[in-house]
Amino acid sequence: MRTIGLLGGMSWESSSEYYRLINQHIQQRLGGLHSAQCVMYSVDFAQVEELQHRGAWDEAGALLADAAQRLERAGADIVVLCTNTMHKIAPAIEAAIAIPLLHIADPTAHAITRDGIRVVGLLGTRFTMEQEFYKGRLVAQHGLDVLVPPADQQTVVHRIIYEELCLGRIVPESRQVYQTIMAELVEAGAQGIILGCTEIGLLVQENETAVPVFDTTKLHAEAAVDFALGEHAKK
Repeated sequence: MRTIGLLGGMSWESSSEYYRLINQHIQQRLGGLHSAQCVMYSVDFAQVEELQHRGAWDEAGALLADAAQRLERAGADIVVLCTNTMHKIAPAIEAAIAIPLLHIADPTAHAITRDGIRVVGLLGTRFTMEQEFYKGRLVAQHGLDVLVPPADQQTVVHRIIYEELCLGRIVPESRQVYQTIMAELVEAGAQGIILGCTEIGLLVQENETAVPVFDTTKLHAEAAVDFALGEHAKK
């Protein structure tokens, strides 16, 4: 079994989901007392969030590149960055390590295309919805059309992530808000919805829309297990 390097803490709420999901997948596939061979480096999210909101992406890239190097020195065979937003600085991480970075957008896109879907709605932080580092990869490398909510709804989605979900607060009214926004994306033509923030799956369930929902946390975790067990070539 290869060793998975988890670069987490952004937030720890979703990082704990990664640890749970990865170990569940290993146990389901191998049986018995098997669990994942992994190491985790967890950063202080307050520091990362401050860098995000003042646009200090180079500084954030250096911080996470150093963390990825620590995972590599600890014996990781792959780095799994347990957040969607910070894939904005994925190139800085990839340049700093000799092991692969498993980009979260790729297993998500593979699941979407396997379902025969070409038009998807995307929910995430404002950074993920507004900027091209994530949407652009889905379009350029996977041929998808990506829809995002209008600016006012992006503000609401972003606020709920940072002020509620990252703090472990699950608010029923916020679930209803997300359901409404997802329904409007479907009306606009979305054939599926990407939960493009690793915390959103804590609030929204996969059966809450009229179209398939793609939870990036679950798909990323499963792809990490594929790699660990040497099954990634089968996908």
